[in-house]
Amino acid sequence: MMYETIFDGKQIPKIGFGTWSLGGDSRADPKLDSVSLAALRSALEIGYTHFDTAASYAAGHAEELIGRAIRETGVKRESLFITTKVAPEHLELEKVIKACAGSLRRLNVGHIDLYLIHWPRVGMKLEETFRALNKLVRDGQVCHLGVSNFNVKLLKQAQEHSETPIITDQVPYSIFDRSYVKNGVLEYCQQNDILLTAYSPVEQGRLKSNQTLRSIAEAHGATSYQIALAWLVAQPRVITIPMSFNPQHIKENFQSANIRLRQEELKTLGELW
Repeated sequence: MMYETIFDGKQIPKIGFGTWSLGGDSRADPKLDSVSLAALRSALEIGYTHFDTAASYAAGHAEELIGRAIRETGVKRESLFITTKVAPEHLELEKVIKACAGSLRRLNVGHIDLYLIHWPRVGMKLEETFRALNKLVRDGQVCHLGVSNFNVKLLKQAQEHSETPIITDQVPYSIFDRSYVKNGVLEYCQQNDILLTAYSPVEQGRLKSNQTLRSIAEAHGATSYQIALAWLVAQPRVITIPMSFNPQHIKENFQSANIRLRQEELKTLGELW
C-alpha cells in the first residue's frame, strides 16, 4: 500500500474503503446487514485501514455496521483511520456537537480520525460550524477536519475558520469525471498540501468498454478498474475510497495501489477525457 502523509506525520492509505450503500441507501435496510458485514470483514482481513462513512449513509446504520465489524473481528482501533461526515442540515453549533456524539455512539469509538462537512449548504455560516468543529478537536473527540464537495472559494473559507489544517476535500474524481480538475480544486489541493479524496472513482460501464483502458490493463495483468484506481493514486495528494460488496473486487481494489503505471500510460490515461 502507498500512503500520503499529513501535517502531523499521520499516514493515510492511498486506497481506503468507501461505505455508501452499506446497510441501505438513504434509509437503513436490515436485509443488507449480512452482505454488508461480510464486505467489511473482507476489507479488514485484506488489510484496509481507512474506512470512510457518513451519518447520512443508511441513516446512520452504515456507522453502526462499521462499529460492529470492528468489534467482531477484533481489529485494534488504533490501527484504523475512520472518516465520517456531518450532514448539511446539522451545521449549526449545537447540531454539529450532537451529530458528532451520535456518530461516536454508532461507531462505538472514542474518537473520529477525520470529520468532514458532507455538503455545503446555501446560507450556511461556516464560522459557526467551525466553532463547533474546532471545539470537537480541542476536546479530543475528533483528530482532523476536512470538507466534501467544496469548491476553491469555500475551501479557502474553511481554511480561514479552522484552527487546524484542513486535510482533505472529498470530491467526485475519476478518469471520466474531471469536474474538480476543471474548477481548480485538484490544483489548489496539491499546491496547499491538502489531500483530494476521490469518491466514485470508477464508472463500471464506461471503464469496461474503453479499449485504451483494456489494453493497459492487459499489459499489467490487471482489470480496467484497477488501472483506473492506479491512475488516481499515482497522482500526488490524491487518495480514493472505492466500495464493493464482492470479496474479489475488494481485494483487487486494494491491490491497485501496487500497480506502477509508466509515464506514457499516465499521459495516455490523462488525455482520455
